[in-house]
Amino acid sequence: MNVGSGPLTYDLLAEVGHGSYGTVYKARQVGGEQRLLAVKKLNVRADASEAGIPPYMIREVALLRKMKHFNHPNIVNLLDATVVLRGLGIDLTLVLEYIDQDLSTYLSKAPASGLSRDCIKDLMQQLLQGLDFLHTNMVLHRDLKPENILISSCGKVKIADFGLARIYTFNIALTPGVVTLWYRAPEVLLNSVYMSSVDMWSAGCIFAELFLLRPLFRGYTEVQQLQKIFEVIGLPSEEDWPKDSPVPYQVSWGQRSPCSNILNNLSPDEKDLLSQCLAFRPSSRISAAKALAHPFFTKH
Repeated sequence: MNVGSGPLTYDLLAEVGHGSYGTVYKARQVGGEQRLLAVKKLNVRADASEAGIPPYMIREVALLRKMKHFNHPNIVNLLDATVVLRGLGIDLTLVLEYIDQDLSTYLSKAPASGLSRDCIKDLMQQLLQGLDFLHTNMVLHRDLKPENILISSCGKVKIADFGLARIYTFNIALTPGVVTLWYRAPEVLLNSVYMSSVDMWSAGCIFAELFLLRPLFRGYTEVQQLQKIFEVIGLPSEEDWPKDSPVPYQVSWGQRSPCSNILNNLSPDEKDLLSQCLAFRPSSRISAAKALAHPFFTKH
């Protein structure tokens, strides 16, 4: 089927993902470069009391267009965005550059001996450069995980789905299955206020995964996820527990000292960067900009 808007026209080749509110297609541009494209079609039913396009969707499209103009090398490139009003529903179509491999797939192909230190450093540096750009522009990703980090055939890392962070809060899923808890920061699990440091927690989880070739914290309920976290970083003090959390502090959550030796083979610089990404208190967590200046990256 030949579709498109404005100068960008494409043929849909195959459906590659489907959720309750939308579908993702692999497509090829008609004419021009004939490059491969990722086309995301979201069908959102607006609330009957709202007239026209929901404000959150206007914000999202504006945000995506803003990101497009910067053309950052570590952010997936938005090529086109269209919104069509259909009765009480909204059709939002996003056309993005196509990259067929995410970090999860990349890690599944890694040798049993693991990734080289240079490879880990390169992937992490690119991820942090993308995050630093988003945070500088006041954008929180909020759902950073290996499936949302794309890796091109030449090793370029690109953060994807960053513009849909707010839309995800309206329960739009582009892939089946439950949203994983494994990369979620403690303050989010505890229903506390959060800021850009939630993305740095997720980046820390991904940093550990580059060494382990498996997720660091694999809980299947929010309580279990917190317990897995405290096994590795130790139970925080009651003073560090978020005051606005509806979840009460209990000493039964875990031991004060970390009891896990999962990452014993890390160098001092690697351990230090990881511990600063996985600080329990958001205000103590390292920023993307400071992480890029860490000795792990600057030492030859």
